[in-house]
Amino acid sequence: MVELKVSEGRDLTRIERIGTHSHIRGLGLDSALEPRASSEGMVGQTTARKAAGVIVQMVKEGKIAGRAVLLAGQPGTGKTAIAMGMAKSIGLETPFAMLAGSELFSLEMSKTEALTQAFRKAIGVRIKEETEVIEGEVVEIQIDRPAVTGAASKTGKLTLKTTEMETVYDLGAKMIEALGKDKVQSGDVIAIDKASGKITKLGRSFSRSRDYDAMGPQTKFVQCPDGELQKRKEVVHCVTLHEIDVINSRTQGFLALFTGDTGEIRAEVREQIDTKVAEWREEGKAEIVPGVLFIDEVHMLDIECFSFLNRALENDMAPILVVATNRGITTIRGTNYKSPHGIPIDFLDRLLIISTQPYTEEDIRKILDIRCQEEDVDVSEDAKVLLTKIGVDTSLRYAINLITSAALACQKRKGKVVEMEDVSRAYELFWDVKRSTQYLIEYQSDYMFSEGTMGEEDEGRMIFS
Repeated sequence: MVELKVSEGRDLTRIERIGTHSHIRGLGLDSALEPRASSEGMVGQTTARKAAGVIVQMVKEGKIAGRAVLLAGQPGTGKTAIAMGMAKSIGLETPFAMLAGSELFSLEMSKTEALTQAFRKAIGVRIKEETEVIEGEVVEIQIDRPAVTGAASKTGKLTLKTTEMETVYDLGAKMIEALGKDKVQSGDVIAIDKASGKITKLGRSFSRSRDYDAMGPQTKFVQCPDGELQKRKEVVHCVTLHEIDVINSRTQGFLALFTGDTGEIRAEVREQIDTKVAEWREEGKAEIVPGVLFIDEVHMLDIECFSFLNRALENDMAPILVVATNRGITTIRGTNYKSPHGIPIDFLDRLLIISTQPYTEEDIRKILDIRCQEEDVDVSEDAKVLLTKIGVDTSLRYAINLITSAALACQKRKGKVVEMEDVSRAYELFWDVKRSTQYLIEYQSDYMFSEGTMGEEDEGRMIFS
């Protein structure tokens, strides 16, 4: 018998570090899926963004599953940014799993098991169940504390009301603790799950909106519930197949998800879970939500992984597979054969290919403006022009990396706005790939294990990202 246990998450206030793609908020499309010039952190790549938007829309509507999309383009053309934009656009209820191709070869499990787990992380199950809840506005909370400490447990009474009735409930120690933990007070509208005793604070009653002169922005006002206090409600839980696998294959249950002790999961367990989920679907208790699995650096996979993916995509419960690569015609890992993007032709034939193009000078300028704002660095117009020129001559990634370095140089001279001299200082201190390679060509005889002089043909093969 497969048991399902669902753990509830709580919102935590956290300090977010500024990452490479932390400025991405979505794909930057309008309601007609037309790309805006600059929106939600996305700039340029209009054709690729529009194609990605069509895929996202079909995923949301549940119209496609078991399809594969390839994001192909030169290094630094925004492939991972588009994938991140897809993840933000899809929403929280649709699973989105990310994986780098090289990860499969560093995990303590077989490659096919790692891919299977990744696939099942990208498949959601929306489970519906009916539960009895008590929902009403808190009129009064009375807690009777014992006169002598430790003599007896605390008891109390809770008065709840709706627009039609009012009832007094006796409280035990656990319920009193739960009410105190959620800081429930008179005037709050709450819901109590009868089966688990879980208390959910729905908001503050409109009738008590004038109790205080000022309230925090997080205060939510709701109407006093109508009808009876005790009601039957449909509750929806969203979990992934992988979470159900782990919960039912480990003795510590859902705690294994936090310890990371997932290990390899037996095929028998997965078969039982698939059978149970199929029963729930027939009874109308659950529905499958195909998500998205994103594999970056897909050229790092070998021929065995590609063969597995070919078969896995034919499964009834396969997610949308999005892969990305910056390789041209190269060797398929595990073979001596060459193929476009290092992907076998039979697998390549399954893919819808979205191509990304190099950014224009105007696009680079807009991206640098967004990154300066994201990193909270004030940069003068002349310095931005210089950064843009550096981005065009070298690479966008190098220009973005110079922003923080130039800001530190500005702080050193006790300035408030990054000027051209700060960017020039950072440019002199940190080399780009072209200058570093030129230096190696000139002085390679002074290095260990030098393999001789590079000819013009060899220099032409160098890829500058």
